Amino acid sequence: MRGFSPRRFFAIAKKEFIQIKRDKASFVLAFVAPFIMLMLFGYAVKMDIENVVIGVLDMSNTLESREIIRNLQNTRYFKPDLFAQNQNEIDEWLDSGKIKAALIIPSDFSTKLKQKRSPQILFIVDGTDPTIAKTVFTSGILTIQNMYTHSILNKPFIDLRTRVKYNPSMKSELFTIPGLMGLIMQNITIILTAFAIVREREKGTIEQLIVTPIKSIELILGKLVPYIFLGFGDFLVALLFGVAWFKVPVRGSILLLLLFGLEFVLCALMIGMLISSISKTQLQAMQLALLFLLPSVLLSGFMFPREAMPHVIRFLGNFVPLSYFLIILRGIVLKGIGVEQLWKEVLVLVFLGILLLLVSVKKFSKKLD
Repeated sequence: MRGFSPRRFFAIAKKEFIQIKRDKASFVLAFVAPFIMLMLFGYAVKMDIENVVIGVLDMSNTLESREIIRNLQNTRYFKPDLFAQNQNEIDEWLDSGKIKAALIIPSDFSTKLKQKRSPQILFIVDGTDPTIAKTVFTSGILTIQNMYTHSILNKPFIDLRTRVKYNPSMKSELFTIPGLMGLIMQNITIILTAFAIVREREKGTIEQLIVTPIKSIELILGKLVPYIFLGFGDFLVALLFGVAWFKVPVRGSILLLLLFGLEFVLCALMIGMLISSISKTQLQAMQLALLFLLPSVLLSGFMFPREAMPHVIRFLGNFVPLSYFLIILRGIVLKGIGVEQLWKEVLVLVFLGILLLLVSVKKFSKKLD
């Protein structure tokens, strides 16, 4: 039996270097991916909460009430930019996610304050995301109470009432489990379809399809059908498990949840199909899929609040379909809201799905040429 041969060892190593050099896409990805990941993770992983938009219903509209608003703004935790005319407007903003908290000052606030009576103020916090809610809740209470602690009994002069909506106990699992449903569905559907076309290309069966009169869009849509059933089945399993095992309540319409879940499945499948259309090998398809999936976990707001991210990073998250589906999912499951508040996210998902389909068809047509 012959021993270890350095010559054969270096020959094999040289051959592998040549193969990697020839595979330019993988070569570039190997060096570009760490840079992209480091930049995204470095900026997106940020737990500091600043400039949280809050709504204000100032029925007093006096010097004293405006002083409270100004003090909240000076903390840099809050941006009291939206002023409502009534309680219904505040509720609508909270339902749609336009604001994360609300301050309601009654009309007799200044009068009672001058009479040394304790005027009531209501501070409402959206408890959907416990990370934001806890910071907002604590900072808001401390800021308001610190303004009026000069009474005789050294108690807050203002009777500050608080309310946490949607998730009163601020349980983190009520926030993470619906997010996990969307994330799991995205990952499975993208990986499943990422190999759909490139597998045919590697096996050499794509030429058999090319010589047939089938059109690119017919081929892509036909390949999607089985994965639609698989992806939607995964969504049903994740939903049932989340409700039955983790006791996550579904406060909105189940029918809407299933309908929008199917819409997201189609959108995620189109991402996988686009990856498959532009990849030359299954290895490239896997690398591209990972290059999309890992940043999407951060950019979508699944783990870290998008409100805390820099504007550039938050802007990039607008191109990730999961960002919109998480808003839909958590809105229906935790807030019980419907199409009236979620129509923008639904339309964006429809637009992204159609755009991805058109780009996939065009890219696949080029490959045929």
